[in-house]
Amino acid sequence: MMRKIQLPFTQTQKVRYERAIERLQSLSSTANSDASVIVTDTIPVNHEDAFLKGHGTSEVEGELLATVCGVVERVDKLVYVRTLRARYKPEVGDIVVGRIIEVAQKRWRVELNFTQDGVLMLSSMNMPDGSQRRRTSVDELNMRNIFVEHDVVCAEVRSIQHDGSLQLHARSQKYGKLEKGQLLKVDPYLVKRSKHHFHYIESLGIDLIIGCNGFIWVGEHVEVRDPVMIDDQKDDEMMISSSSTKEQSHTPLETRQNICRIGNAVRVLSNLGFTVTVEVITETVNLSNSKNVGIYDMIGSEFHVLVAENEAERRRQKRKK
Repeated sequence: MMRKIQLPFTQTQKVRYERAIERLQSLSSTANSDASVIVTDTIPVNHEDAFLKGHGTSEVEGELLATVCGVVERVDKLVYVRTLRARYKPEVGDIVVGRIIEVAQKRWRVELNFTQDGVLMLSSMNMPDGSQRRRTSVDELNMRNIFVEHDVVCAEVRSIQHDGSLQLHARSQKYGKLEKGQLLKVDPYLVKRSKHHFHYIESLGIDLIIGCNGFIWVGEHVEVRDPVMIDDQKDDEMMISSSSTKEQSHTPLETRQNICRIGNAVRVLSNLGFTVTVEVITETVNLSNSKNVGIYDMIGSEFHVLVAENEAERRRQKRKK
């Protein structure tokens, strides 16, 4: 199910775009048995074999009908409709990116693109010095030294409470505050759960975190330090002068340009309704470089058409293999 976008296409661009979308739809329909459906569409099933009705389906007069718009999914005997443009549906273990909206007693409230805000407890955080100990009243008073309102953070879903609220934790060096980058938002259904949501694009020196909740972080690469080495480095860090600290806080122009280029690639993929993965993002960035498309021009009509055509060709080549 491809998304219709509103862009100032020329007549030629419109024809090219529609042709690319038709190719994508034909490849999608022939490559798998799953089909895009709208409300009241009939879902083909083999009535001789037993099947289970899942979410978004209803049996009427012996036929299985869709009750929501989306894509038909089949897991063994279970048949259900995966809704499109739905809000984030959390699962324990999800990697999420969010923004701090409140510093409360022994906890932070985090906006997660969900019906309720997430809760990150002070006891579920790694201390800045990396020590493993009980949290004290002094730690609670110093909570704003860790996170304040509007800070962007990365965490993991620890549990889902009975009222639907999410408990988060960040007990790893790879979690915590995110700086020197962009926070992007896409529809959560464009993000597929996978084993790896933390990516380092080495050729560009950029960290990419694709949150399951539809928030995506693109930022300057940060080395994850081993907590065992933190104590050994304390004395050295105390000797760093303020001038060198300022130098370290400066983000080079090339890095900022790479962040913007990757960010625009994500925006284009989101506009087109394509699944957002590190492979597709990297390919979109490479396409912009090979076609000498400027960073600002990436959000224009012509590049949207190029990406659609490139995606159609990529899927065709993948199908041949």
